[in-house]
Amino acid sequence: MEIHQLQMLRELGDLGSVKAVAETLMVTPSAVSQQLALLQKSVDVPLTRKEGRALVLTDAGRVLAEAGAAVVNAMADARAAIGAYHDAPDAPVSVSAFHSAGQALFAPLAALAALLASDGGKSPRLRLSDEDVAQEDFPGLAARYDLVLAHRMDNSPPWPEDKVAVIPLADEPLDIALPGDHPLATRRQLEPYDVVDEPWVTSRDGYSPADVLAAVVAVSGRPADVLHRINDYSTVAALVSAGGAIGLLPRFTARRVLDAGVVLRPLSGVNSVRKIDILARPETLKRKSVMTVCESLQTVMTELVELSGPR
Repeated sequence: MEIHQLQMLRELGDLGSVKAVAETLMVTPSAVSQQLALLQKSVDVPLTRKEGRALVLTDAGRVLAEAGAAVVNAMADARAAIGAYHDAPDAPVSVSAFHSAGQALFAPLAALAALLASDGGKSPRLRLSDEDVAQEDFPGLAARYDLVLAHRMDNSPPWPEDKVAVIPLADEPLDIALPGDHPLATRRQLEPYDVVDEPWVTSRDGYSPADVLAAVVAVSGRPADVLHRINDYSTVAALVSAGGAIGLLPRFTARRVLDAGVVLRPLSGVNSVRKIDILARPETLKRKSVMTVCESLQTVMTELVELSGPR
């Protein structure tokens, strides 16, 4: 049995005719009759009987109508509760981010939330997690988190927008990371031929640095000497600073892991840009608290982009 069928049975008990029920619910009499017939098929006792030209409820029908009224009332309460949840500015919001995005964005995001709360406003309660996965696995995280910070290379397949909504955050270049005393550090921009023969520290396959290095190899036509496969950018920066290898680091989100021993130089001649996006299930973005966090992430990212640049 369906809730709308129970509602029709209830209205029939109060109004006494199929026509009156149809007028009240703004449907056709045949639609009312059809739904009542379907409801009758779902139970073993008669729910209605004829009294002259009127259709009235049996005792069983009245019992079910009363129970149906309680169900309809409970559903109204549930809709009101979910409406309040959707509109609550301080509802919890879970956010996952790949490692460099979490390092760069989570602290300023939490600071914004604390500032809003200190000013007397209601701030979303943040639930932050780091999830660094291969590109094709980011959309699946939207089943576990309200918002997913994801990255993909600019020339890679787009996110499946039939499954997730996409809010762009930034187009972030991956720059060549060099020790400060490296001969190439004096150059303002580098080409694949300049760097392909250097010893490398890069990520594991399936992640952005490995993709860019593969493009460098393809353009130059020469293999790369990969010494280290490391996904953590702070470790990559430390190895580059120590000398003996160069790497690729994202221009904006790696800012916090750089020190004076590392410089970044733009790489031309290949597509080295990755897109940073927010992924979410469409229904999640209807919540006020979630949209507040989205706007805060956009603010934090904009400030990070404005502060960053090749070093």
